[in-house]
Amino acid sequence: MGNSNNHYDLVIIGAGFSGLYMLYRARKMGLRARVFEVGDDVGGTWYWNRYPGARCDIESIEYSFEFSEELQQEWVWPERFSAQPDILKYINHVADRFDLRRDIQFNTRVDSATFNEDSNQWSVTTNNNSSSYHAPFLIAASGCLSSPLTPAFNGINSFKGDIYHTGKWPHEPVDFSDKRVAIIGTGSSGIQAIPLIAEQAKHLTVYQRTPAYAAPAQNRPLTKAELDTAKARYDELRPIAKQRFGGFSAMHPLVEKPMPEFTPEERQSHLKDWLEIGGLQYLLSFPDAIVSPETNQVMADFLRADIAKRVTDKNIAQKLMPSGVLGAKRLCSETNYYETFNHDNVSLFDVKEAPIETLTENGIQTRHGEECYDAIVFATGYDAMTGALSSIDIRGIDGCSLKDKWKKKASTYLGLQVAGFPNLLMIAAGPGSPTVFTNVVKSIEHHVDWISDCIKYMSDHGKQRIEASTAAEAAWVEHVNLVANMTLMPQAESWYKGANVPGKAQDFLPYLAGFPSYIQTCTDVANKGYEGFVLS
Repeated sequence: MGNSNNHYDLVIIGAGFSGLYMLYRARKMGLRARVFEVGDDVGGTWYWNRYPGARCDIESIEYSFEFSEELQQEWVWPERFSAQPDILKYINHVADRFDLRRDIQFNTRVDSATFNEDSNQWSVTTNNNSSSYHAPFLIAASGCLSSPLTPAFNGINSFKGDIYHTGKWPHEPVDFSDKRVAIIGTGSSGIQAIPLIAEQAKHLTVYQRTPAYAAPAQNRPLTKAELDTAKARYDELRPIAKQRFGGFSAMHPLVEKPMPEFTPEERQSHLKDWLEIGGLQYLLSFPDAIVSPETNQVMADFLRADIAKRVTDKNIAQKLMPSGVLGAKRLCSETNYYETFNHDNVSLFDVKEAPIETLTENGIQTRHGEECYDAIVFATGYDAMTGALSSIDIRGIDGCSLKDKWKKKASTYLGLQVAGFPNLLMIAAGPGSPTVFTNVVKSIEHHVDWISDCIKYMSDHGKQRIEASTAAEAAWVEHVNLVANMTLMPQAESWYKGANVPGKAQDFLPYLAGFPSYIQTCTDVANKGYEGFVLS
């Protein structure tokens, strides 16, 4: 066990939900851990994503820790779908309640991590310390959507106005009053931000390349009675959620009948009911939503019809209507998004019809000419699932670089470990994990509990090193792709495949068999003495 200032049992990268719970579990096991966080406080994704309208798309009651009954009972969520400030307050409360900050080093970026094969130790260097930190276990709690992407537009440094990225928003309030604003991107963050920016801006131009599917969030304040009822039922709701495909929606009935067993009239009524439930849960309307082209088409048509009802200009409504497979790109959750385009101070610009050629001193140039702006907002997404770790110089056996390995294929075993990188364990972010299709907090708790049990098992059995075998990793990657290809999901060029990052290896990254199946697989692997891993 670590016994000097720079020697620990675990080094943890990141102080969001993952890092905080991993630190909590490490302490419970009597281990000495150190967390390195590049921000100046806890929060992870919710620390950085402060853009207008930033909000969770899982219901607050479920988007929360269950490891502490006292924590569950004492916290009061104000809305069905929590806004970023409330989620950040919750994370800060967790850090304070369990006195976690004393083991977190803020304003510290991990620059490199190298595995020493003789000592079975990781050596970690940071941006603000000339010495190394050492630990047998390196835990990546660096997040799935934590590496913002800004497209390499020509002239990006020439624009003299203000530039913002939704994934790295200023901490101080941003006032767009009386300003001409452009926002580039209509994915989840853009769809959340656009209505609120439009309320302030003199004029907002939305640069859209591909319209996204979005379902109404149906957000509203939670009543005390609703909260009290949920808290009284937590023992019932948590296990139900873990048996649902995405680890959430425990408060709503499970739909077991596929669409063909409904009449056309029943289908429309059923879809209306689920649209009123809100947000991501629309994808749960029918169990065959992502495997049946016919079911998927009916569900997509229903959303397109909803857009037609809400946008008064038929030409703009048509441009806002997505095509292709519903869910193959992330389904977004929106509030008054489509109505925003009915306002005189909002314009929609089709980037496919006229691509952005360059940013100028005054704005954005396309073949239609130059448009002048006071501010440009990039809502251009993230290098998902691999970006955060690829930005660190991580070297395993024989000096192998993780970034170089993932350039060829973003491979893992169970989404937990990479062959050739012993004692490096990933929490709810790695390729091959179901995280992006689940309630992230539940995935985090599952991964942290599995990692904690694994470390205890190793200690109990005198093992110092765990490494995914090359064969197990290859088999898991093959299985992940096999499962994905049984669905409609790989049909879109999405960030699920890394298609939004130039030069990134193309493979379907998330595991699609569902949260219950994944939990069972991980449990079976552990029960078989960590089958597929080499312990020594």
